[in-house]
Amino acid sequence: MKYFECGERVRMAYSQIGSGDIGFIPQAIAAAVRALDAIAEDPRVPEDLKERAALAAANLLMSDHQDD
Repeated sequence: MKYFECGERVRMAYSQIGSGDIGFIPQAIAAAVRALDAIAEDPRVPEDLKERAALAAANLLMSDHQDD
């Protein structure tokens, strides 16, 4: 996925990280899994979005990408 394919919030955060306005997270995969897990467990989130978040987190955990 490319930067320009993402939504406005992701593009804004990307620009802020690139400009140094906010810090880069070195262990980004672990941070993404934690964020997706929080979405999957949040009772305020619709069930279909919880399922998508859970599947995305599980795929990241099973992928060959690792935080170093």
